[in-house]
Amino acid sequence: MSDTTLRPGLAAPATDAPAAADWLLLFAPGAIWGASFLFMAEGLKALGPSGVTFVRIAIGCATLSLLPASRKPVPREAWPGIAWLGVLWLALPLSMFPFAEQRVSSALTGMLNGAVPLAAAIVASVLARRLPPGRVAAGLAVGLAGAVMMALPALGEGRSSSFGILMILVAVLAYGFVPSLARALQQKHGALPVIWRAEIVAVVLTAPLGVPDLLHAHWTLVPLLSMLALGALGTGLAHALMTVATGRLGATRASSTAFLMPAVALVLGVVVLRESVAWMAVAGGAACVGGAWLMKRAASA
Repeated sequence: MSDTTLRPGLAAPATDAPAAADWLLLFAPGAIWGASFLFMAEGLKALGPSGVTFVRIAIGCATLSLLPASRKPVPREAWPGIAWLGVLWLALPLSMFPFAEQRVSSALTGMLNGAVPLAAAIVASVLARRLPPGRVAAGLAVGLAGAVMMALPALGEGRSSSFGILMILVAVLAYGFVPSLARALQQKHGALPVIWRAEIVAVVLTAPLGVPDLLHAHWTLVPLLSMLALGALGTGLAHALMTVATGRLGATRASSTAFLMPAVALVLGVVVLRESVAWMAVAGGAACVGGAWLMKRAASA
């Protein structure tokens, strides 16, 4: 999710000094979501792209169903909004990433996912029909420049890489709509009940293309374990941890976990998968995260 654009539930006031357990809650979701791009790359060795998306959402949904808080009832009138979440936060973007990773590196895919806060700020400004404040706009400009720097080396590698970048940008744009759509639903009904039901919707939507891929899968141990981790951790447990972190630390502080994702994806892609990443893309990733940090700091102030 990137899945990090949501602010689960009603946030309790943040304490001034997080304890060690709080730091773990703060960093664990970002590390898990950053590793998701490595898990996807490994899963593609056994499954087609649509199968990767379907399996990860199905396992994540099954994982969340084990938590009693997820099964809390929600009123019928909440379902249209939840269905849109299933499309924009899960089915659409999570379908884009595996296809993109067939064309560009997992490291670059994860780094570009760091542009999600920028997309959210742009969408919020468009929906509100007003420009962001000056300091937020400055952070947005820095972040967008970084996103361009990340994309340029891959765009020069040919049509296939350019198409991969386009798919990532479609996913990032879809994520940009999620905070505006999810906030009211989460505040009224709780984060986990909304997330779990959105995953049910996404399972149904991705099944027509995902089930045939699953039936033709060629499993070996590493892809199997990667898909289990991708679903149970990335599409399941990380959301529960983010919910707890938001309740203990406040939504603003908990959202800082998003800054970990690009760095984790970069390190794992280079070290584990031996991927090559242009220095301009690395610098762009740093600028993108820096811009998002400036926006967050300006909004907090």
